[in-house]
Amino acid sequence: MQSLSCKKFVLLGLSFCNIWAQVYTDVPFYQDRSIKFQNTPNQPLLTTVSTDQNQNILVLSSEGLLAPWKESLKPNYQYRPMENMDVLDIANYKGQFYFLNQKAVFSFSHGAKFYVEHGIDTPLLFAMGRDESFLVLKNNGGIYNGINGRSKVNFKLRQKPISVLYDRDYNQFFILTSLNLFKFQPGRQKLEKVYEGSKFTAIELFKNKIWLGTSEGIRVLSHSDFLLEKQLDALPHNEITSLKNIDGVLWAGSKKGCFKFREDNRFDYYASKRWLLDDAVNTIEKGPEKSVLILSKQGLNQIVFEAMTLEQKADYFQKIQRQRHIRYGLESSVVLKVAGDLSTSSLIDTDNDGLWTSMYLAAELFRFAVTQKEEAKRNAIEAFEAMERLTSISNIKGFPARTFEWEGHQRSNWKKGDSYGTWKKASDEKWVWKTTTSSDESCGHFFVYALFAEIIQDEQWKKRAVKLIKDQMDHIIENNWYLVSWDGKPTRWGRWHPDYVNSFPIQVGDRRLNSTLILTFLQTTYHFTGDNKYKNHALKLAKDHGYEENATRPASVIGLVKGEILSDAWNHSDDEMYFLTAPAFVKYAFDEESKKRYLKSVATHWEIERSEKNPLWNFLYSISGGEKIDLENAVWWLKEYPFDLIDWKVENSHRKDLKKVDENFRKQEYESVLPRDERPHHLHNRAYQNNGGSDGFREYSPYVYLLPYWAGRYSGAILPME
Repeated sequence: MQSLSCKKFVLLGLSFCNIWAQVYTDVPFYQDRSIKFQNTPNQPLLTTVSTDQNQNILVLSSEGLLAPWKESLKPNYQYRPMENMDVLDIANYKGQFYFLNQKAVFSFSHGAKFYVEHGIDTPLLFAMGRDESFLVLKNNGGIYNGINGRSKVNFKLRQKPISVLYDRDYNQFFILTSLNLFKFQPGRQKLEKVYEGSKFTAIELFKNKIWLGTSEGIRVLSHSDFLLEKQLDALPHNEITSLKNIDGVLWAGSKKGCFKFREDNRFDYYASKRWLLDDAVNTIEKGPEKSVLILSKQGLNQIVFEAMTLEQKADYFQKIQRQRHIRYGLESSVVLKVAGDLSTSSLIDTDNDGLWTSMYLAAELFRFAVTQKEEAKRNAIEAFEAMERLTSISNIKGFPARTFEWEGHQRSNWKKGDSYGTWKKASDEKWVWKTTTSSDESCGHFFVYALFAEIIQDEQWKKRAVKLIKDQMDHIIENNWYLVSWDGKPTRWGRWHPDYVNSFPIQVGDRRLNSTLILTFLQTTYHFTGDNKYKNHALKLAKDHGYEENATRPASVIGLVKGEILSDAWNHSDDEMYFLTAPAFVKYAFDEESKKRYLKSVATHWEIERSEKNPLWNFLYSISGGEKIDLENAVWWLKEYPFDLIDWKVENSHRKDLKKVDENFRKQEYESVLPRDERPHHLHNRAYQNNGGSDGFREYSPYVYLLPYWAGRYSGAILPME
């Protein structure tokens, strides 16, 4: 994170110098993503996984050795002698594969010279020790084969071993059963019980401690005297199945996903089909090239960590946006006919195509403003023309449709054979358009047309944007501060008349929000047309009807109003509308004193929203003139946004590591918001959503990342990599 002493730039015509400006210069970070390899059709039991120095990966199954190939596990035929061999265990020893079968421990490396018959019946597990010594275990005992086979030591166990681990620092082996931990020291040639308990499942050495996984958490023992030092049971899931120290970082597998221990005593949690084929983790091992291999019931999952910048991440999402999320030039939602299968994707209409397209268009406008790439301008113009058609297709001057579609193919709120209801035929009867337009849509239209007119310098395009602003404003004025649809009636949510706005107690967010919206619409229209009627209307609403008082009231006033459906909980859709409106609310104010008052009001809203760590709110607040934002949290959000956009079902309700807060108006569940890659996907009009998802039947739109990233670049808070 870098700070500059002074930042001066022009945004939407607003020039200011911020001596405490925060700036993040984009640098590579490790982006995690998952590659999944399905089990074979016979669904054999998968027991362990290993990799060698050549980046080969082998999975041991009840039907033999398997290897990942494309998106599946396939039988491994690399070494013909292995085809009919019953391999029982695999280990990585000095970067090479070593194998255990019924007769011997052996390796094909270095001329395949290492082949040592172990002389034990029904072996189960083995571990390599110093200088190719090894220990082999069976149900009720084991054998140690010394260096160069010079000594062999047999010993007995009264319980079935579940794990064996070599401790190279002290040249000793640890043997774990469900009830006991044993130590075998080759020098003393003696097996010794060092700790007893119950429900043991896994063992690992980490930070000079012995970590024991159990079905009820993790026990940490002293390495010197084997005394219990602490017990961990506030974990993402306590039924531990595997522990692995990978390059100085401890990973734990459980029956509900796996997690990585962090230095701040928190966890990075990998669960759900976003990360794993299934959550029943069996084994975790180090993989090739900084990856982690996670073996679960349904296959192999490889978590890879790739160095990239925020801009490279944006480039990745940009391609997906253009290839799969554009319908007639509009930003489009995508559903999948087969869960998780992107080849079955289908573009669908929604109630808020106008708003979502305005947000995508804004991302392209910000991108063009900072990069001057013609591709961004071309995409912006295409989206603009699609939004322009939203207004023209209704054949009601200044009334934008929610969306449009070929007749008979509309999806939202309509089934084939039904009456048209909220859908109406266009003049060209091949098309239908959707009515009931809301203030959300109007907000998006005014927000992005103003941006378009500011950023696209071509005079003809600017005139088209200004005309749309003027036509929509005139429609609202001429219809007595309502959006009026085809039937001559106001839509449910397109209402700015004083009788409606001031009917709510001041604690209801709509009173403050709708006042802010309509004043901003009027200010915007006046700014681009210079017509005093818009200014006069704004002043009348502001002074005579209390809209300025409503709009400048601090957001902290918003709260629960019993019996009022609009104030039974905090409305995060209102946050989205508010912050999209904020830059024009401040910038287009009629005088400097009003700008200061309006910015102060915006600051109160940003202050309340800080706990969400949403970069879009931060950067739009910055564009509005905010001098302090939570830049570190905003960048964290962008880094943690998942690569996988499929709407997998995600659950966090079982987690013991999260501290809950008391029930509250904002519906915040935990003390700190979870990273985006540990939560279900959602748009910017949701927050604190910790459980849910469509179980893979939707792909979310990349603009959810693209808009805050490019807003950050446009605001000057994010600089490209030097």
